[in-house]
Amino acid sequence: MTAPAIRPARPEEAAALSALVLRSKAHWGYDAAFMAQVRDVLQVTPEAIRAGGVFVAVDGDDRPLGLGSVGIADGAAELELLFVDPAAMGQGAGRALYRHAVAMARAGGAGTLWILADPGAEPFYRAMGATTVGQAPSDAIPGRMLPRMKAELTA
Repeated sequence: MTAPAIRPARPEEAAALSALVLRSKAHWGYDAAFMAQVRDVLQVTPEAIRAGGVFVAVDGDDRPLGLGSVGIADGAAELELLFVDPAAMGQGAGRALYRHAVAMARAGGAGTLWILADPGAEPFYRAMGATTVGQAPSDAIPGRMLPRMKAELTA
C-alpha cells in the first residue's frame, strides 16, 4: 500500500477537518456529553491553518484521511493534533502524519516531540517510538489526566 501524500491544510477546509477530528475522537467510544465538552478544543480554525503547522494526509483524489499539527518553541515541539478519519484507520495515514510531524519538529530545531495522548492512541505512539513519561491534565476536561509522552528526535 502506498503511503498517503501529506500537504498543508487549506483555510477553506477548516470545517471539514474539524468534523474529521470529532469523528476520530468519537471512534474511541466517548459519549455525547464527553464530545460536547471537547468540541471547542478540537476545532481546526482557518486562522490556525493560516498560521502554519497544520498538515493533511490525503488519498489519490486529494480527500483528507487525517491531519496533524505541530507547535515548536524553545527547542521542543508539541504534537498539537494527530487525528485519522475512522474510515482510514489502519491504512498508513497515522504513520505518515506522525513521521511528517517528526520531520517538522526536527526541521524546526526541536530535540523532543511532546505528546498529550488520548488513552486509546497511546499504543500507536508507543509503536512509533514515543515513551510515556507520566500524566498531564487534559486541556478540555478539568480533572481528567492523560498520558504524557515524548519522542527524542536526536539520533
